[in-house]
Order: sequence, then C-alpha cells, then structure tokens
Amino acid sequence: MSYLAANKKATLARISEIVKKAIQEDSQFQQELDRAEMITMVYTTIEENLSTEQLYAIDDRELARRIKKMLVLELVSGMLEDLSPEQMEIFDAAVEGRW
Repeated sequence: MSYLAANKKATLARISEIVKKAIQEDSQFQQELDRAEMITMVYTTIEENLSTEQLYAIDDRELARRIKKMLVLELVSGMLEDLSPEQMEIFDAAVEGRW
C-alpha cells in the first residue's frame, strides 16, 4: 500500500470513528442523519480543505468539535429544506433581525 493510500485510510478511519461516536451520543443526529453519508461528507470536506499535515496537527478533541459543527450544520440545513415558503420567510426575517 502506498504512503498516500495509507494516509487516506487512516484519515477515513479517524473521521469514521468520530462521526460514529457523535451520532451515537446525540438522538437528533440518530434520527435525522445517515452515518455513511455523514462520514463521506465530512471526509470529502476535510480532504478538500486541509492538507494531511494540517489534519494530523489537529488533536482528536478539536477534530471532534469541528466535525460536530459540520453535523449540526447538516442537520439544520436539512430542517430548512422542510419549511414552507411562508415558514422560510419568517425564518429569514428572524435571522435578519426583522421579526
């Protein structure tokens, strides 16, 4: 196995474990998020935005914090898709401070 392939495998394993644990600890995540999809999404996002060196410089606690934020964002964006146009207008007004 090449060095690059080994790094990708190690990165995927690290991310998978953190996502798995985060979903197990949060009932909302369990109900709304697909673990395999979230692992893929997080892995792809991290791979696109961090070098291997940057990723390894982040300790597990910090990486878990960042991944949980990504999961929350995914959860919230999924909830927004379910809003009616009227509900979306109310949401937008609240976010902009008009409500």
